[in-house]
Amino acid sequence: MSTHKIFAVQSVRRARASESNRNPLVNTSLPTARSVERTGTIGIDFVNVGASGRKVISPNAACEKVVKSGALSQSAMMEIGSQVLAAQGVPALQHAGLLMRGGASVVAASALSDAVWKLSGGAGTKGRKNTPNKALVKKSSPSKASVSKSNMVVEERILGLPITPEGKSALYMAIAMACHYLGYSLARPITVALFTSSSTGYAGFPAAFPFAMAFVSPAALSLLVAYGKLLDRSGPRGALTGSTVFCALTVSLAALAIAFFQKHGVMIGSVPAVKFISGPLFVFREAYVQLLTSQYWSFMASVLTPNQSATWFGPIAGLTSIASALSGFAVSPLVNRVGLVGGLCGTGLSLLLSLIGANAAYQMADKYGFTPKDTHKKKKPTRGLAEKEPNVIQKASSLFQRVPVLKALFMEILASQGLATVLNVVFVARLGTAIPDDTERAGWVGVFFAAINVVTMVLQFGILPPLMRVIEPRDLWRAVPIVSLLATGFQMLQKDPSLYVVSASLLVMKVSEYSARRMLDEMVFVPLDFESRFVGKEVIGVFGYRFGKSLMSLGLSGLTSVMGSFGLQELSILSNLVAFTWLSTAWKLSNLVPTREEAETVYLKAHKGDRRRPAKAIKNKKR
Repeated sequence: MSTHKIFAVQSVRRARASESNRNPLVNTSLPTARSVERTGTIGIDFVNVGASGRKVISPNAACEKVVKSGALSQSAMMEIGSQVLAAQGVPALQHAGLLMRGGASVVAASALSDAVWKLSGGAGTKGRKNTPNKALVKKSSPSKASVSKSNMVVEERILGLPITPEGKSALYMAIAMACHYLGYSLARPITVALFTSSSTGYAGFPAAFPFAMAFVSPAALSLLVAYGKLLDRSGPRGALTGSTVFCALTVSLAALAIAFFQKHGVMIGSVPAVKFISGPLFVFREAYVQLLTSQYWSFMASVLTPNQSATWFGPIAGLTSIASALSGFAVSPLVNRVGLVGGLCGTGLSLLLSLIGANAAYQMADKYGFTPKDTHKKKKPTRGLAEKEPNVIQKASSLFQRVPVLKALFMEILASQGLATVLNVVFVARLGTAIPDDTERAGWVGVFFAAINVVTMVLQFGILPPLMRVIEPRDLWRAVPIVSLLATGFQMLQKDPSLYVVSASLLVMKVSEYSARRMLDEMVFVPLDFESRFVGKEVIGVFGYRFGKSLMSLGLSGLTSVMGSFGLQELSILSNLVAFTWLSTAWKLSNLVPTREEAETVYLKAHKGDRRRPAKAIKNKKR
């Protein structure tokens, strides 16, 4: 028996001997010497703190003194006991008679026990059965900020403020996503300017934009298939790292190729070689954004509960709006300083910076044991037969049958992105005639999308969080398309809608997509399983979004070839019809979306018995 344990046993025996005739509560509430000899603990294993060398940061100077000394001396324990007495006030004064020779030791032991229990994340014992008299020390309830999903006190800190490990990991991932959108918001106006330029793009060809958008879906599908293989081989963390590096290198190399071709005037036949880069780059930029975005949201949907997601998904998305707004306002001065190619290289750099936050998030998840894992039971292959692993498309087909809400969400996204495509076609057509200069047009587009992000940010931080406390997600699902229906209805009444009218309709659509729709979309996945979050979400986010745009683009191209070019008013009428279709699909989806209470119940049932604690503590317990 260690010195500390012997001292604790002797202290308990003295306490019981000296107080048994004075206060009968001691006999019924204090731990016995036998229990200390057997378990080595009073409350929890406080007597082993000095011997095991575990680092403990005590909440008061007295506990620090005990820990640093490495010995639980009589005087130190009496000092702790006196401080506990002063802190507890009247309830503790009622038991002042216990603070004699042995009583002080017991109260001090309880104080140190509570301190170690809180600071170790509550992973000391099961239920804290061997606690001293509850009347002696009033246990303080842990704050909400320090309680994890399993009600275990595990606390991290950021800038000196307490935060749960789950919250800290979600914040890291939100920062990574903000870096991603910082780069994307640089690339978006630059690729539009390159694509619509007469020297580097396809100015004067009205069918060029819908034709390019038709290729977005195949490009997204290719990225999706590659992601599925990477996910199976390397897991969520490896898939995010690999896809981010690939996207950063692709954008940067394309920028360098454009600079080289422009500088040397390289021609392929009679066509400038740079046009063979600007077109595919435009398509790739449209395809890659959701590939990465869905992975960030999949992680955050895995670590937050439905109620937490309803509160925090809006502000988390708001971080991306801040980054996008800052990037949008910086496009003009940045392009004037480093050129369009330099701005694209900035996108590649932002993507690489996002890996810092993403890796920090996964490190936090690994440390506390809540890294997203596939817990869905798979069929065992028949003995002697090697079954071929289904690809991501086959997995998605099976998943849509198993989870009907995902199929409904897929159809809703097809309709919403169809509307976004029509509005984009009208916007690009009006923009090219209204602002002919490439640099000025890129700056105008940057400011326009910055304004979108500012409005979105106001909604995400100031309006949506309190609104979601009083309404159900299904109600917002139904309300969002109605706003776009009204905006497109006004636009179709204009014979020749101006740039500002067209921009207003696109602004309404984009604001609703980036704020309410994005939040609602992510909330759907929170109570679902791993396969739904990391496979279904990627199929819907990457392929669904882009397939909706490609489908509408092919339809527009077909109508244009048969009926000739459409005027802006005809396209505006079409946008209003598509908005009505969006409302119909959103209404059907809302009927399948659970209420907050239902989602929380499903989530808690799925995570029943999930104990979040540091991996080191888990290993120590197994030993």
